[in-house]
Amino acid sequence: MSTTGQGILIITLIVLSFIAAALYYIINVIIKLNKEKSILIKTLVIALCPVVGIIFIGLSYLWYKVFMSAPVDLEDVIFGKDHPKFETKAEEDKERNMIPLEEAIAITEKQDLRTLMMSVVSSDIKNSLASITLALNSEDTETAHYAASVLQDALNEFRTTVDKEYKAILEDDPDKFEKCRNLIDYMDQVLSQKVFIEMEQRSYVGILESVGEILYRGEPDSISSNQFETISLRLLGIEDYENCEKWCERSRIHCPSALSSYTCQLKLFFSQGRREDFFRVIEELKASPIVIDKETLELIRVFS
Repeated sequence: MSTTGQGILIITLIVLSFIAAALYYIINVIIKLNKEKSILIKTLVIALCPVVGIIFIGLSYLWYKVFMSAPVDLEDVIFGKDHPKFETKAEEDKERNMIPLEEAIAITEKQDLRTLMMSVVSSDIKNSLASITLALNSEDTETAHYAASVLQDALNEFRTTVDKEYKAILEDDPDKFEKCRNLIDYMDQVLSQKVFIEMEQRSYVGILESVGEILYRGEPDSISSNQFETISLRLLGIEDYENCEKWCERSRIHCPSALSSYTCQLKLFFSQGRREDFFRVIEELKASPIVIDKETLELIRVFS
């Protein structure tokens, strides 16, 4: 090919590259209203690297579609616009440097949201599942897909662990009472966040109550006030009022000096609309030396 022919070919490629870059920018920014910074970078790559730039961007897109956008099975996880809101606070030593994930969902810069998601899941995510669930509603498909994958892995790990430990307890493991105490605390980390569908939530709360019953029959005095409260509140959460009242009464008997022994009863009677029982417990609480916290005072104010 002559020098003139080569020059014309090069100029043609450059012109075509600029046209392709312009079309790419118009489609993504003007038509789709996509304001990602990466769009500008990709546009420059297409314009300044004839042919190679287009091939690179095209292969990158195919890679994402094949390996990153596959649907994740999350039938057992609650998500959607009607998902309940949770006020899960970050740890105090991190709060100064990290905004809550609930607020971050509204961030317009997708890269910032992805970075924050990576920061959240790099820590112990068991206490952040409810917040991560909110990211399933993100308009950024990559963030939503990543949140779905993290949740699926966490819930599968929870199922496997509970199944293994519960079987060991039922088979009279020599350390079954210690396993009971550990399993109650472990299960509450996830169940308190209500990330399962109702049927599965009820099933696992049933296992939690069963584990508590085994422990109560064997070593009732080894159950802490927090564990009595845990079992009571999880039963209250699925509206199993009968068993909830049973555990509230047990807490009152074994932990009479704990505020939670009173608050569990108050929450139960509040949920059932039992005013006489509610105010009876208030009078008992007032007569005790226990200091009432702000949450309990607010509950009393609302019911009054």
